[in-house]
Amino acid sequence: MSDQQPVFQIEKIYVKDLSLELPNAPQCFLERDAPEVEVQLRSAGNAVGEGIFDVTLTATVTAKIGDKTIYLIEAGQAGIFRIQNVPENELGPVLAIGCPTILFPYLREVISDGVARGGFPPMILAPVNFESLYQQQLQQQMAAQPAGGAVQ
Repeated sequence: MSDQQPVFQIEKIYVKDLSLELPNAPQCFLERDAPEVEVQLRSAGNAVGEGIFDVTLTATVTAKIGDKTIYLIEAGQAGIFRIQNVPENELGPVLAIGCPTILFPYLREVISDGVARGGFPPMILAPVNFESLYQQQLQQQMAAQPAGGAVQ
C-alpha cells in the first residue's frame, strides 16, 4: 500500500484562445429578432511534465438570425494542474470531469464578457454536468469498438 497521498493542485488558470467575430456588423445591430444560439463545448487534457497536466475547455457560441451570423465567439479556458499519486484508472475522470468543472466558471465569464464587449447582451452559459458528458463519451467509445472486444 502506498503511503503517498494523492495530490491535486491548480498551478495556473489562463485564457488560451479568444476570438470574437461580428461578420454582419453594423447591420446586425439593426435586427429586432432574437437570434438562435448554438453552444458547443469540448475539453482536452494532456501531460506536459511529470504529474503536470494542461487541460483546455473550449466553448464555441454561434448566434444566428436565419442564415445570418450575428456573432461567433470561441474561447479556450485552460489550466495547468498538478495531479500526482492518482491511480491510472482514476486519471481520466479527473482530467475530463474535475478539471473542466473548475475551468467552467472562468470560461462562462470570458464568453459573457466577450459577447458584451461586442455590443450584445451578455451570453450566460448554462451549467454543465461534466460527469454525464464523460459517461456519454465512454458509452460512445464502447459502442464504436468491434464486437467481441477484439482489437484490430
